[in-house]
Amino acid sequence: MARDFYEVLGVGRGADRDEIQRAYRTLARKYHPDVNKDPAAEDRFKEINEAFSVLSDPEQRARYDRFGEDFRKVPEDWEERVGAGAGGGGFRWSSGTGGPRVRYGTTGFGDEGAEGFGGAEGVGGVDFEDLFGSLFGGAGRMRVPGADQEAELPLTVEEAYRGGRRTVTLAGPGGQRRYDVDVPPGVTDGQRIRLAGEGGRGNGDAPAGDLYLRVRIRPHPQFRLDGRDVHVQLPVTPWEAALGATVPVPTPSGATAKVTVPAGSSSGRRLRLRGEGMPAPRGAGGDLYAELRIMVPPQLGDRERELFEELAAVSSFDPRRTR
Repeated sequence: MARDFYEVLGVGRGADRDEIQRAYRTLARKYHPDVNKDPAAEDRFKEINEAFSVLSDPEQRARYDRFGEDFRKVPEDWEERVGAGAGGGGFRWSSGTGGPRVRYGTTGFGDEGAEGFGGAEGVGGVDFEDLFGSLFGGAGRMRVPGADQEAELPLTVEEAYRGGRRTVTLAGPGGQRRYDVDVPPGVTDGQRIRLAGEGGRGNGDAPAGDLYLRVRIRPHPQFRLDGRDVHVQLPVTPWEAALGATVPVPTPSGATAKVTVPAGSSSGRRLRLRGEGMPAPRGAGGDLYAELRIMVPPQLGDRERELFEELAAVSSFDPRRTR
Protein backbone atom coordinates (compact mmCIF):
# COMPACT_ATOMS: atom_id res chain seq x y z
CA MET A 1 0.00 0.00 0.00
CA ALA A 2 1.29 3.44 -0.92
CA ARG A 3 2.17 5.82 1.89
CA ASP A 4 -0.47 8.37 2.83
CA PHE A 5 0.27 11.61 0.94
CA TYR A 6 -0.34 13.71 4.06
CA GLU A 7 2.17 11.55 5.94
CA VAL A 8 4.69 11.94 3.10
CA LEU A 9 4.59 15.73 3.44
CA GLY A 10 4.29 15.64 7.23
CA VAL A 11 1.07 17.66 7.37
CA GLY A 12 -2.37 17.05 8.84
CA ARG A 13 -5.41 16.27 6.73
CA GLY A 14 -6.78 19.71 7.48
CA ALA A 15 -3.66 21.53 6.27
CA ASP A 16 -4.32 24.51 4.03
CA ARG A 17 -2.60 25.21 0.71
CA ASP A 18 0.11 27.43 2.24
CA GLU A 19 1.03 24.82 4.84
CA ILE A 20 1.26 22.12 2.18
CA GLN A 21 3.42 24.34 0.00
CA ARG A 22 5.78 25.19 2.88
CA ALA A 23 6.17 21.50 3.75
CA TYR A 24 6.90 20.69 0.12
CA ARG A 25 9.53 23.43 -0.19
CA THR A 26 11.37 22.15 2.87
CA LEU A 27 11.35 18.51 1.78
CA ALA A 28 12.18 19.23 -1.87
CA ARG A 29 15.27 21.19 -0.87
CA LYS A 30 16.35 18.39 1.47
CA TYR A 31 15.82 15.39 -0.84
CA HIS A 32 16.57 16.74 -4.30
CA PRO A 33 19.00 14.17 -5.79
CA ASP A 34 21.40 16.86 -6.97
CA VAL A 35 21.81 17.92 -3.34
CA ASN A 36 21.25 14.72 -1.36
CA LYS A 37 23.60 11.92 -2.42
CA ASP A 38 21.85 9.25 -0.38
CA PRO A 39 20.83 6.46 -2.83
CA ALA A 40 17.29 6.58 -1.41
CA ALA A 41 16.93 10.34 -1.98
CA GLU A 42 15.69 9.98 -5.58
CA ASP A 43 12.77 7.73 -4.58
CA ARG A 44 11.95 9.99 -1.64
CA PHE A 45 12.01 13.04 -3.94
CA LYS A 46 9.61 11.37 -6.39
CA GLU A 47 7.30 10.42 -3.52
CA ILE A 48 7.27 14.03 -2.27
CA ASN A 49 6.52 15.34 -5.78
CA GLU A 50 3.63 12.93 -6.23
CA ALA A 51 2.12 13.82 -2.85
CA PHE A 52 2.40 17.55 -3.53
CA SER A 53 1.02 17.32 -7.06
CA VAL A 54 -2.13 15.70 -5.65
CA LEU A 55 -2.62 17.69 -2.45
CA SER A 56 -1.95 21.05 -4.14
CA ASP A 57 -4.72 20.42 -6.69
CA PRO A 58 -8.18 20.94 -5.09
CA GLU A 59 -9.89 18.47 -7.42
CA GLN A 60 -7.34 15.71 -7.00
CA ARG A 61 -7.13 16.32 -3.26
CA ALA A 62 -10.90 16.00 -2.92
CA ARG A 63 -10.87 12.75 -4.88
CA TYR A 64 -7.95 11.47 -2.78
CA ASP A 65 -9.65 12.41 0.50
CA ARG A 66 -12.78 10.51 -0.56
CA PHE A 67 -11.34 7.42 -2.26
CA GLY A 68 -7.82 7.10 -0.87
CA GLU A 69 -5.19 5.36 -2.98
CA ASP A 70 -7.85 4.32 -5.52
CA PHE A 71 -8.67 7.94 -6.38
CA ARG A 72 -7.12 7.66 -9.87
CA LYS A 73 -9.50 4.80 -10.77
CA VAL A 74 -12.61 6.87 -10.15
CA PRO A 75 -14.20 8.49 -13.27
CA GLU A 76 -13.61 12.20 -13.56
CA ASP A 77 -17.31 13.01 -13.54
CA TRP A 78 -17.88 11.45 -10.13
CA GLU A 79 -20.97 12.84 -8.44
CA GLU A 80 -19.26 14.93 -5.85
CA ARG A 81 -16.67 16.35 -8.16
CA VAL A 82 -15.20 19.67 -7.06
CA GLY A 83 -14.41 22.44 -9.52
CA ALA A 84 -11.21 22.36 -11.52
CA GLY A 85 -8.32 23.86 -9.60
CA ALA A 86 -4.74 24.62 -10.37
CA GLY A 87 -4.36 21.57 -12.60
CA GLY A 88 -2.49 18.33 -11.94
CA GLY A 89 0.41 17.37 -14.07
CA GLY A 90 4.08 17.43 -13.35
CA PHE A 91 6.42 20.32 -12.75
CA ARG A 92 6.43 23.16 -15.26
CA TRP A 93 9.28 25.47 -16.03
CA SER A 94 8.95 29.23 -15.78
CA SER A 95 8.64 30.52 -19.34
CA GLY A 96 11.27 33.26 -19.11
CA THR A 97 14.37 31.31 -18.04
CA GLY A 98 17.18 30.86 -20.51
CA GLY A 99 20.08 28.53 -20.61
CA PRO A 100 20.14 24.75 -20.76
CA ARG A 101 17.55 22.60 -19.05
CA VAL A 102 19.25 20.16 -16.69
CA ARG A 103 17.66 16.73 -16.52
CA TYR A 104 17.84 14.38 -13.58
CA GLY A 105 17.03 10.79 -14.56
CA THR A 106 13.83 10.32 -16.56
CA THR A 107 11.47 12.26 -14.35
CA GLY A 108 13.64 15.10 -13.13
CA PHE A 109 14.50 18.44 -14.67
CA GLY A 110 14.12 18.35 -18.47
CA ASP A 111 13.63 20.41 -21.60
CA GLU A 112 10.29 22.02 -22.28
CA GLY A 113 7.83 19.42 -23.49
CA ALA A 114 9.80 16.56 -21.92
CA GLU A 115 8.20 14.18 -19.47
CA GLY A 116 8.45 15.35 -15.87
CA PHE A 117 9.17 19.06 -15.50
CA GLY A 118 7.77 21.53 -18.04
CA GLY A 119 5.48 24.61 -18.00
CA ALA A 120 4.85 27.85 -16.12
CA GLU A 121 5.21 27.98 -12.37
CA GLY A 122 5.38 24.38 -11.25
CA VAL A 123 2.94 22.26 -9.31
CA GLY A 124 0.66 24.31 -7.13
CA GLY A 125 2.24 27.56 -8.24
CA VAL A 126 5.72 26.81 -6.88
CA ASP A 127 8.35 28.86 -8.66
CA PHE A 128 11.40 26.65 -9.20
CA GLU A 129 13.72 29.61 -9.60
CA ASP A 130 12.64 30.64 -6.11
CA LEU A 131 12.79 27.09 -4.75
CA PHE A 132 16.22 26.08 -6.05
CA GLY A 133 17.75 29.43 -6.98
CA SER A 134 19.69 29.82 -3.74
CA LEU A 135 21.14 26.35 -4.18
CA PHE A 136 21.97 26.34 -7.87
CA GLY A 137 22.12 29.96 -8.97
CA GLY A 138 18.80 29.85 -10.84
CA ALA A 139 16.79 27.06 -12.45
CA GLY A 140 18.15 27.77 -15.92
CA ARG A 141 21.78 27.65 -14.86
CA MET A 142 21.96 24.97 -12.22
CA ARG A 143 25.61 24.51 -11.26
CA VAL A 144 26.24 21.80 -8.70
CA PRO A 145 29.79 20.60 -7.94
CA GLY A 146 30.34 16.86 -8.11
CA ALA A 147 30.18 14.81 -4.94
CA ASP A 148 33.31 13.60 -3.19
CA GLN A 149 33.69 9.84 -3.30
CA GLU A 150 35.65 7.37 -1.20
CA ALA A 151 37.14 3.92 -1.74
CA GLU A 152 39.43 1.69 0.29
CA LEU A 153 43.11 1.14 -0.50
CA PRO A 154 44.37 -2.10 1.11
CA LEU A 155 48.11 -2.20 1.84
CA THR A 156 50.48 -4.57 3.59
CA VAL A 157 52.57 -3.24 6.45
CA GLU A 158 55.63 -3.26 4.19
CA GLU A 159 53.83 -1.35 1.42
CA ALA A 160 52.63 1.24 3.91
CA TYR A 161 56.19 1.58 5.25
CA ARG A 162 57.83 2.06 1.86
CA GLY A 163 55.10 4.00 0.09
CA GLY A 164 55.65 4.58 -3.63
CA ARG A 165 53.56 4.59 -6.78
CA ARG A 166 50.73 2.12 -7.09
CA THR A 167 48.13 1.42 -9.77
CA VAL A 168 44.65 1.08 -8.36
CA THR A 169 41.66 -0.31 -10.29
CA LEU A 170 38.19 0.63 -9.07
CA ALA A 171 34.82 -0.49 -10.40
CA GLY A 172 32.26 2.24 -11.03
CA PRO A 173 29.03 2.90 -12.94
CA GLY A 174 30.96 3.38 -16.17
CA GLY A 175 33.08 0.27 -15.73
CA GLN A 176 36.55 -0.14 -14.27
CA ARG A 177 38.92 2.82 -13.97
CA ARG A 178 42.64 2.78 -13.25
CA TYR A 179 44.42 5.38 -11.15
CA ASP A 180 48.11 5.94 -10.53
CA VAL A 181 48.44 6.76 -6.84
CA ASP A 182 51.44 8.16 -4.99
CA VAL A 183 51.38 6.54 -1.55
CA PRO A 184 53.49 8.52 0.94
CA PRO A 185 55.90 6.44 3.06
CA GLY A 186 54.56 5.66 6.51
CA VAL A 187 50.83 6.00 5.83
CA THR A 188 48.72 4.83 8.74
CA ASP A 189 45.49 2.85 8.85
CA GLY A 190 42.50 5.11 8.16
CA GLN A 191 44.57 7.86 6.52
CA ARG A 192 43.05 9.27 3.32
CA ILE A 193 44.86 9.98 0.05
CA ARG A 194 43.16 12.63 -2.09
CA LEU A 195 42.86 12.38 -5.87
CA ALA A 196 41.66 15.84 -6.91
CA GLY A 197 38.88 15.95 -9.50
CA GLU A 198 38.44 12.18 -9.69
CA GLY A 199 35.14 12.05 -7.80
CA GLY A 200 31.56 12.54 -9.02
CA ARG A 201 30.97 14.73 -12.07
CA GLY A 202 29.51 18.18 -11.59
CA ASN A 203 26.50 19.60 -13.42
CA GLY A 204 27.25 21.83 -16.40
CA ASP A 205 30.65 23.44 -15.98
CA ALA A 206 30.75 22.81 -12.22
CA PRO A 207 33.94 21.09 -11.02
CA ALA A 208 34.06 17.39 -10.30
CA GLY A 209 34.39 16.15 -6.74
CA ASP A 210 37.46 14.49 -5.29
CA LEU A 211 38.18 10.81 -4.81
CA TYR A 212 39.55 9.83 -1.42
CA LEU A 213 41.34 6.52 -0.96
CA ARG A 214 41.16 5.42 2.68
CA VAL A 215 44.14 3.28 3.65
CA ARG A 216 43.38 -0.09 5.21
CA ILE A 217 46.47 -1.94 6.43
CA ARG A 218 46.05 -5.69 6.30
CA PRO A 219 46.78 -7.85 9.37
CA HIS A 220 50.37 -9.07 9.41
CA PRO A 221 51.72 -12.40 10.76
CA GLN A 222 54.57 -10.64 12.60
CA PHE A 223 53.87 -6.94 13.03
CA ARG A 224 51.11 -5.18 14.94
CA LEU A 225 50.70 -1.45 14.38
CA ASP A 226 49.74 1.12 16.98
CA GLY A 227 49.76 4.41 15.09
CA ARG A 228 53.35 4.65 13.86
CA ASP A 229 54.72 2.31 16.51
CA VAL A 230 55.32 -1.29 15.51
CA HIS A 231 55.11 -4.27 17.89
CA VAL A 232 56.72 -7.61 17.19
CA GLN A 233 57.22 -10.76 19.23
CA LEU A 234 60.88 -11.77 19.57
CA PRO A 235 61.58 -15.44 20.34
CA VAL A 236 64.69 -16.05 22.49
CA THR A 237 66.24 -19.15 24.04
CA PRO A 238 66.29 -19.71 27.79
CA TRP A 239 70.05 -19.15 27.90
CA GLU A 240 69.79 -15.91 25.85
CA ALA A 241 67.21 -14.62 28.29
CA ALA A 242 69.21 -15.75 31.33
CA LEU A 243 72.70 -14.77 30.22
CA GLY A 244 71.89 -11.85 27.93
CA ALA A 245 72.58 -11.70 24.21
CA THR A 246 72.41 -9.58 21.07
CA VAL A 247 69.80 -11.01 18.71
CA PRO A 248 68.33 -10.02 15.33
CA VAL A 249 64.82 -8.58 15.09
CA PRO A 250 62.78 -8.04 11.88
CA THR A 251 61.57 -4.55 10.93
CA PRO A 252 58.83 -3.46 8.47
CA SER A 253 61.51 -1.96 6.22
CA GLY A 254 62.63 -5.49 5.38
CA ALA A 255 66.02 -4.96 7.03
CA THR A 256 67.11 -6.73 10.20
CA ALA A 257 68.00 -4.71 13.27
CA LYS A 258 69.96 -5.85 16.36
CA VAL A 259 68.63 -5.65 19.88
CA THR A 260 70.39 -6.36 23.15
CA VAL A 261 68.57 -8.72 25.48
CA PRO A 262 69.58 -7.87 29.06
CA ALA A 263 70.63 -10.80 31.27
CA GLY A 264 67.81 -12.10 33.45
CA SER A 265 65.01 -11.14 31.04
CA SER A 266 61.65 -12.89 31.21
CA SER A 267 58.91 -13.41 28.65
CA GLY A 268 56.83 -10.30 28.10
CA ARG A 269 59.68 -7.84 28.54
CA ARG A 270 59.57 -5.14 25.88
CA LEU A 271 62.70 -3.79 24.27
CA ARG A 272 62.45 -0.49 22.41
CA LEU A 273 64.24 0.30 19.16
CA ARG A 274 63.87 4.03 18.65
CA GLY A 275 62.95 5.18 15.14
CA GLU A 276 62.54 1.65 13.73
CA GLY A 277 58.74 1.94 13.44
CA MET A 278 56.74 3.53 10.63
CA PRO A 279 58.32 6.67 9.11
CA ALA A 280 56.63 10.06 9.40
CA PRO A 281 56.34 12.73 6.66
CA ARG A 282 57.89 15.24 9.01
CA GLY A 283 59.92 14.65 12.14
CA ALA A 284 60.78 11.40 13.89
CA GLY A 285 58.99 8.22 12.96
CA GLY A 286 57.55 5.63 15.29
CA ASP A 287 59.42 3.11 17.41
CA LEU A 288 59.65 -0.67 17.23
CA TYR A 289 58.87 -2.65 20.38
CA ALA A 290 60.20 -6.20 20.57
CA GLU A 291 58.41 -8.33 23.16
CA LEU A 292 60.45 -11.24 24.42
CA ARG A 293 59.04 -14.73 24.21
CA ILE A 294 61.20 -17.46 25.73
CA MET A 295 61.12 -20.65 23.69
CA VAL A 296 62.44 -24.10 24.69
CA PRO A 297 63.56 -26.85 22.32
CA PRO A 298 60.59 -29.05 21.34
CA GLN A 299 62.83 -32.09 21.77
CA LEU A 300 65.98 -32.37 23.93
CA GLY A 301 69.10 -34.24 22.99
CA ASP A 302 70.78 -36.41 25.61
CA ARG A 303 73.39 -33.81 26.52
CA GLU A 304 70.79 -31.01 26.59
CA ARG A 305 68.65 -33.03 28.95
CA GLU A 306 71.65 -33.64 31.23
CA LEU A 307 72.43 -29.94 31.40
CA PHE A 308 68.80 -28.97 32.13
CA GLU A 309 68.61 -31.64 34.82
CA GLU A 310 71.84 -30.34 36.34
CA LEU A 311 70.49 -26.78 36.27
CA ALA A 312 67.28 -27.93 37.94
CA ALA A 313 69.29 -29.61 40.68
CA VAL A 314 71.50 -26.64 41.52
CA SER A 315 69.09 -23.73 40.99
CA SER A 316 66.98 -22.37 43.83
CA PHE A 317 64.92 -20.16 41.53
CA ASP A 318 61.13 -20.57 41.91
CA PRO A 319 59.09 -18.33 39.56
CA ARG A 320 55.89 -19.19 41.46
CA ARG A 321 57.14 -17.99 44.80
CA THR A 322 55.62 -14.71 45.94
CA ARG A 323 58.23 -12.07 46.55
